[in-house]
Amino acid sequence: MIPAFLTSFFFALNATCASHSIRLLGTLRANLSRLAIGVLVLGLFAHTIGGGFTSAGTAWFFLSGAIGLGLGDLGTYGALPLLGSRITLLMVQCLAAPLAAIGEWWWLGTRLSVAQVACGSVILAGVAVAIAPGRSSPPMVRVKPVGFLFGFIGACGQGLGAALLSRKAVMVAAAAGESVSNVTFGLTAAYERLLAGLIFTLGWFLVLRILRRLPGSPPPGTARGRAPWLWTLANGLAGPVAGVGCFQWALATTPSGIVLPIAATTPLVSIPIAFWLEGDRPSRRSIVGGVIAVGGCVVLTLVSHR
Repeated sequence: MIPAFLTSFFFALNATCASHSIRLLGTLRANLSRLAIGVLVLGLFAHTIGGGFTSAGTAWFFLSGAIGLGLGDLGTYGALPLLGSRITLLMVQCLAAPLAAIGEWWWLGTRLSVAQVACGSVILAGVAVAIAPGRSSPPMVRVKPVGFLFGFIGACGQGLGAALLSRKAVMVAAAAGESVSNVTFGLTAAYERLLAGLIFTLGWFLVLRILRRLPGSPPPGTARGRAPWLWTLANGLAGPVAGVGCFQWALATTPSGIVLPIAATTPLVSIPIAFWLEGDRPSRRSIVGGVIAVGGCVVLTLVSHR
């Protein structure tokens, strides 16, 4: 359970770093830079201390990365300007968990207890209370229906690509006699997924360049000085390296139906981080939703260790 909570923390820290990086460099360069940093750092680890591409689950990890970090991220980034950040996060985080749990039950035979399902539902409900738009906090953009399609693609990428296929890869590796419950295996798996995601994203942007539909760059002079690259470095280390690494470590030992509800608390964990780094004060509703979600996490931890 500890790797799942660490995943939520590092993804939340990554959210703040990513917002600064995107604002300074633009979506294209910020996204590719974070993936490249993750591949370089984790690749150095994987090909020295780790096992490189020798795992029996490598092909599944590559497929997981292409769908989760490639197609899934494209869906999420496509939904953001059409739905706004709150609705997009709500769709991706709250749909990914049940999609992964149902997929793992149907394909891999993993069953969760009634108590675990109930606790996961409470966590997701708390997230919904905290980040759902309302009259006092409406969406910052004009919502367009096609955005829900992109949001669903993002949720499928996270739940079916990142989680379900990763669990399949772990089972294949374990069946081959590999030790899958250690940090080394998790970081090596994260490298394989990031590499596939980087290749997929590069291919996608190459297509956009051929079609001359690349997203715009930031205004001239925005990305001067060292700050953009410091934020991008932090973005790459917090998300692709630490966040994805802990996510793979968690999935190596725990069903995705338990890991993903905890990872879904990322928007809540980002609230105190944003307050600390940016002075963004949380609303009363976000605090109430956070308390509900944290309570669900505590009970889920207790019932999962019985």
